[in-house]
Amino acid sequence: MRVNFLAPFIALSPFALADVQFTSPAAGASLPAGSITVTWKDSGTSPAISQLTTYTLTLMVGGNTDSNSLPLTTITANGDFSSGNSITGTISPGLAGSTKNGFYLKMISVAKEGGTIINYSDRFTLTGMTGTTPAVYEEAVTALGGSTAGPATVNDVANAAAPAADSTAAQGNEFTIPYNLQTGLIKYAPMQPIPPTQITAKTPTPLYPTSAYTIATTYMPLPSITLTVTQSQTFSVSSIENTIAAAAQPSNDMAKFLARWKD
Repeated sequence: MRVNFLAPFIALSPFALADVQFTSPAAGASLPAGSITVTWKDSGTSPAISQLTTYTLTLMVGGNTDSNSLPLTTITANGDFSSGNSITGTISPGLAGSTKNGFYLKMISVAKEGGTIINYSDRFTLTGMTGTTPAVYEEAVTALGGSTAGPATVNDVANAAAPAADSTAAQGNEFTIPYNLQTGLIKYAPMQPIPPTQITAKTPTPLYPTSAYTIATTYMPLPSITLTVTQSQTFSVSSIENTIAAAAQPSNDMAKFLARWKD
């Protein structure tokens, strides 16, 4: 019902709810390596920029998926939306080659209500680059057929709002899924076990099986997990006041003995 009530106001103010839309660099633009100024505006899609707090801005090269794109440099790791809708950084010429329309920007923004949203700029060209772009990323750009569109927005703000409120997810199935099988920007960990009053295990074993791993032989994408929510603990303890009076102070010989050490 609340959505219906707000609908007329949203229609009258198309930019009331908006995340980030990059305005510079423009799609297909050609920029020299070195100083770069990035600007953005409201896109017209929820969440509102006013509901975002901080952001990380990264220069990318390659395709539109994590598997065929490469983060080259972080333009800013702790940007603040309260500082305005632009940021200036530096791109070193040796980061990659001058791949036509091979570059784009990735902004990960943190929402006040929890969660993140990832926005991408259109593609552009960097001239004067003296480095080498690995073939897999060059091929990913070529496969796009000259398109200047960047990857699609990834909105995980709504998904994070529920656990932030009152561990609502604690009553769901999220905590029963093995950690390594979970997907998305938020992971869920089971309730921490309570140690027993006595240790009886002679040959302890792990609670969970080990997970597989792969040794990286090329550059890996930036970590995407933003938050791990641990199931709320249900264990509790109670205590009562000790009403027994304190023991009397020693007297006679013991009192004399203790008095020797008062100084």
